[in-house]
Amino acid sequence: MLELRHLNTLTALRAHGSLAAAADELHVTASAVSHQLKELENYYDVSLVNRRTRPLTFTPAGKAVLALADNIMPQVTRTKNDLKRLAHGQAGRLRLASECHSCFDWLMPILNHYRREWSDVELDFATGFEPEPHHLLMEGDIDLLITTSDLPLDGISYQPLFEYESRLVLSPTHDLAAQKFIEPDDLINETLIAYPVEAKRLDIIANFMTPAQVSFESVRTTELTAMLIQLVASERGVAALPDWVVSEYEKKAGSSRDH
Repeated sequence: MLELRHLNTLTALRAHGSLAAAADELHVTASAVSHQLKELENYYDVSLVNRRTRPLTFTPAGKAVLALADNIMPQVTRTKNDLKRLAHGQAGRLRLASECHSCFDWLMPILNHYRREWSDVELDFATGFEPEPHHLLMEGDIDLLITTSDLPLDGISYQPLFEYESRLVLSPTHDLAAQKFIEPDDLINETLIAYPVEAKRLDIIANFMTPAQVSFESVRTTELTAMLIQLVASERGVAALPDWVVSEYEKKAGSSRDH
């Protein structure tokens, strides 16, 4: 029957391409690796590897087992690590990610408070800056995702945190800065300075420009909020940011003027 040791063996064979090198990684003999392969092949009456190729290659059956290994072994590793932590007195682990580039100002103090209140829980934080971070939840890589996209997915539920206002950010010397109201058509010749996420997930594009069937002349991206603000200040483009980010920079600007 198929066991974890077989998954480890095939994974090592794929990584090293030979029985001898895989045996070194697994701390067994090459004959032991060969025996495991034959044992599994005989049980299911199917070949798993092409032994005549150098390096070894895998048959469709072998590739199927490797696909299973890629899915199962990370979960096994995580569970083993969790068991070790529990054995040393830690109550568990909370794995979370955020796809919000500008959330750290309010998120980090909350995480620090959580650590103080639940010191026996290990808190793992990762960024979710990728096209569809929800797959991290679906695959069990994280337990919690901070997101603005409530995609309808089986087994996933959403809890609203708060509402926020998206504010247009312009240089004080920009021609549009004096206008009381700005329409989508006013921005068609502008460069949008934004975080590196899909355009359809940017509020100003999804909820302001696209409904009016217009678009920015171009989009420039940066991961750093400070750089984004600097590019806007130097009239390289305009930006749209959550109100909590804009408020912080307004306070800093006010402090600079006061001094």
